[in-house]
Amino acid sequence: MANIVAIVGRPNVGKSTLFNRLIESRVAITDNMPGVTRDRHYGHAVWTEKFFTVIDTGGYVVGSEDTFEAAIREQVEIAIEESSVILFVVDTMTGLTDLDKDFANILRRSKKPVYVVANKAETFERHQTASEFYEMGLGDEIYPISAADGSGTGELLDAIVVNFEDEGVEDPDAGIPRIAILGRPNVGKSSFLNALTGTDRSIVNSMAGTTRDAIDTHYKLFGKDFILTDTAGIRKKAKVQENIEFYSTLRSVKALENSDVCVVLIDASVGLEMQDISIIGHAHNAKKAIVLMVNKWDLVEKDSKTADVMKKAILERLAPMNYMPVIFASVIEKQRIFQVIEKVMEVYENKTQKITTSKLNEVMLPIIERTPPPMLKGKQIKIKYCVQVPTPSPTFIFFCNLPQYVQESYSRFLQNKLRENFGFEGVTITVFFRAK
Repeated sequence: MANIVAIVGRPNVGKSTLFNRLIESRVAITDNMPGVTRDRHYGHAVWTEKFFTVIDTGGYVVGSEDTFEAAIREQVEIAIEESSVILFVVDTMTGLTDLDKDFANILRRSKKPVYVVANKAETFERHQTASEFYEMGLGDEIYPISAADGSGTGELLDAIVVNFEDEGVEDPDAGIPRIAILGRPNVGKSSFLNALTGTDRSIVNSMAGTTRDAIDTHYKLFGKDFILTDTAGIRKKAKVQENIEFYSTLRSVKALENSDVCVVLIDASVGLEMQDISIIGHAHNAKKAIVLMVNKWDLVEKDSKTADVMKKAILERLAPMNYMPVIFASVIEKQRIFQVIEKVMEVYENKTQKITTSKLNEVMLPIIERTPPPMLKGKQIKIKYCVQVPTPSPTFIFFCNLPQYVQESYSRFLQNKLRENFGFEGVTITVFFRAK
């Protein structure tokens, strides 16, 4: 059995704070408002040389007015099914509730080791009152802790790791390409992920802002492994008002920066907007490979020329960031969604390809000879040779006599020629000029 720990409990008991504590990173969004976490959130932890996966979940509740109640409950049930150990988090400030008792009955049916974690036990009084949770009849011991400051978590972890037969894997995500699904709110990012995986990996709702955390999912297709990251919609800074939305946006930006390829979704019924261009520009500046997916194509009245016209208009507005592929798709109709993944694999290969110095010069030097750099201040620039340097994104150095006189327009010319000849579609290319 895999080393997987699920953190569950009712809303606002500190599950995400404990999750961040165990993985030693502030990945999950935490807030005093109940219901912040909605989807399952995975992280990796280690204790006494045993590695394990931790799952953060939304608050389990029944009979509330929360639109997402049933969907969150389903996500919690999936996490319980996946796990090998369950941490049932309760709150020493509010004490034992009827919802805690009802949820304890559900956990009892799981037949898995359940540890009752009495959180917020920062004071001696709260530490003492944690004994009331014995009434639920779950386990032989209650673990009073403070997820906020870490007190008591060592004893809890000592008990947890006893259940793991092997040491586990330090980072099962290491070396796997990361694909970030980005876009404005309500363009279909979570629906796209769910359509690809064939499961309700992320909660989907017509309400903008449904997804809050950046949600990672392992995905395998065409013999390739990926980590797909569903992100919260990125809105203009001026429109971000709540703390939760602010941190959701930060998580989305971090997911972009940690990715290898960005799939940017555009709403076909609205067209390319300034916020779309801003997101694409951020991915471009971060030197990520980019695929544009124009979603909701089923909502557009079209003829045989509509796609070509819209693609041309999009790339013209993006210039000079117009090197990425554009695919028109419909998540609802499952139209061309797997073609998007095929293109993702192509641009990832483009991003990671290495060209030998001999091949590079064999192709580029004749091009430079036919179209040399324009003279500046009467100075003639002579490029001698070029090399690709080992960086995460394609980077080339051109050695010449007067690097300070090479103009930006000529740099873009060389970037375009590199794409034409070596297939760098969808990839940001960096060109430097150095004195020989």
